[in-house]
Amino acid sequence: MREAVAALCARYGEDYWRRLDAERGYPTEFVREMNEAGFLSALIPEEYGGAGLGVIDACVIMEEISRRGAHAGACHAQMYVMGAVLRHGSEAQKRAYLPKIASGELRLQSFGVTEPTTGTDTTKLRTTARRDGDVYRVNGQKVWISRVQHSDLMVLLARTTPLEQVEKKTKGLSAFIVDLREAVGNGLTVRPIDAMINHHACELFFDDLAIPAGNLLGKEGDGFRVVLDGMNAERILIASECIGDARYFIDKASAYAKDRVVFERPIGTNQGIQFPIAKCYAETEAAALMVERAATLFDAGEKCGAEANMAKMLAADASWNAADMCMQTHGGFAFSREYDIERKFRETRLYRIAPISTNLVLSYIAEHVLGLPRSF
Repeated sequence: MREAVAALCARYGEDYWRRLDAERGYPTEFVREMNEAGFLSALIPEEYGGAGLGVIDACVIMEEISRRGAHAGACHAQMYVMGAVLRHGSEAQKRAYLPKIASGELRLQSFGVTEPTTGTDTTKLRTTARRDGDVYRVNGQKVWISRVQHSDLMVLLARTTPLEQVEKKTKGLSAFIVDLREAVGNGLTVRPIDAMINHHACELFFDDLAIPAGNLLGKEGDGFRVVLDGMNAERILIASECIGDARYFIDKASAYAKDRVVFERPIGTNQGIQFPIAKCYAETEAAALMVERAATLFDAGEKCGAEANMAKMLAADASWNAADMCMQTHGGFAFSREYDIERKFRETRLYRIAPISTNLVLSYIAEHVLGLPRSF
């Protein structure tokens, strides 16, 4: 599988990604070919036209994309959003959507959770969905929602019961499958965000958007549990991308350290160059084991919240350390766009913040794993 993904990526060299980064373009051709090769439908069961593989297999795909210098963020959502649909979708929903997603006829690339005023305090989100006969009417705002303009479907989280009326704050939230082709311009306004990385993020404004009641994903009021499966899959898969990024930087730095000659010898003979590369390699291999552990638990249907969070944090730290090391190894040349390091440097920095920040992971571990007093 690694060889097959690498071969596909080789047809889209780093000049392809450099050009798209400069143009703020979307890799339509790359995503289409990834889907046609069956990689983006890896998690869809065979009965619905997919490959029937697990998250651990999907991790291999995402890791290899990143390691080859590509930007996996352009297609990873189709993997992790799928987790919510597969585990909580009705049979009718699966029959309606999954075969078309597997064939490439439909794109499921967007996950509508984050809001301007609540961020990762998901239970306090303010977007509401009110039942009105055969539809739910949605009002509110989302922010940093990626790939909306390049997706046909989105999984949306909204509050169907006011927070003050539920016994537990995680209750009263509901998840919906939104057909973006019908929604945009009919109650949904999309506004792109100009950001430092080419992630195609947008703000969303909902003004009485009507969603058919049949698009409710799972049970009404139980949406937090629905998106939690998607979030755990997201953290594991993004962790695998970070492992790919880290290995990309280590490969780049190692090759340059062997070839770059200063004072009549390769700079790689200097321990000041060797040791940072070696340390990043050790950190990356350790983080990769946690990613594998989290993916194994997820595929077994076991609780994996702690492992998914730790995998994401450790892998994001490893990729960022490797990025900084690679910049330092290359010196001034690292800032030249033709070396592609500064592009990947910007891309991998995101993952210490999103989809969950390092501090929130540490808070989760402290409270839910170590039993320490709740800090907020």
